[in-house]
Amino acid sequence: MEYVKLGSTGLDVSRICLGCMSFGIPERGRSPWSLDEEASLPLIRRALDAGITFFDTANVYSDGTSEEIVGRALAEHARRDDIVLATKVHGRMRPGPNGGGLSRKAIMTEIDHSLRRLGTDYVDLYQIHRWDPLTPIEETMEALHDVVKAGKARYIGASSMYAWQFSKAQYTARLHGWTRFVSMQNHYNLLYREEEREMLPLCADQGVGVLPWSPLARGRLTRDWDDTTERSRTDEYGKGLYQEGDRAVVEALAAVAAQRGVPRAQVALAWLLRQSTVAAPIVGVTKAHHIDDAVGALDVALSDKEAQALEEPYKPHAIRGH
Repeated sequence: MEYVKLGSTGLDVSRICLGCMSFGIPERGRSPWSLDEEASLPLIRRALDAGITFFDTANVYSDGTSEEIVGRALAEHARRDDIVLATKVHGRMRPGPNGGGLSRKAIMTEIDHSLRRLGTDYVDLYQIHRWDPLTPIEETMEALHDVVKAGKARYIGASSMYAWQFSKAQYTARLHGWTRFVSMQNHYNLLYREEEREMLPLCADQGVGVLPWSPLARGRLTRDWDDTTERSRTDEYGKGLYQEGDRAVVEALAAVAAQRGVPRAQVALAWLLRQSTVAAPIVGVTKAHHIDDAVGALDVALSDKEAQALEEPYKPHAIRGH
């Protein structure tokens, strides 16, 4: 395993982050393909054995049960001080007023619920899961600052939004002397590269570490275009992220992987890892070999010619994932 600083911070994170959306009680969320605790534990242990120290979850994943499963597993099989634990806030957790969003009330409520479910006194990275257009950014940034000053989070991060929104949040925090975001968790992979237009240059300029979600494009980059899985058949959100024109990229990836004699996932992740702004792709897993492929990507150094072959078929997309 390799380790890298998260953006301009002094925090070391493993170059592969284990995404924990696939862990959780299926009946408690919108992910019928998620794994219960018995099935999740061996994968979390395998990740730890591989040297992965960076774990990312969210309060909304399987109605909080992802946090519960991850928290118990890490408490039993890892030392808290060795782990970088991240979770997120924004999504609706209950019906009625103040059940979601980024108001001061929601943030202060949800950080305590997340800490309880995770079984820890603090998270290393507390991220806003999306932009909240109904709450003033001043209110959100001050609340996040207070969470940090209370010792409940070490750093704060953001997720998919427009570059102007991220810039506004950072400027607001700087203007008031509040804690600024150190990371951006955005939708970025070989099939969706719109982040290269504005967000990635902004992150590079501001020293913000990039943590791409869906680095394998919901598995699209690991199989033939027409192949399906249980998740692809039931993931309504994911069905709108990609388009028929992406088939050419998948075929180019398959060709490079075949020439190298390595799994497609390793080539797709190796391409992300060669991007200077990317600190750690967030890799979701449901099988042991998914972890092995992710870690194996660290040993795949793509040539400029190979990278060009992967990039040339790309077609622009409408903004998706915000």
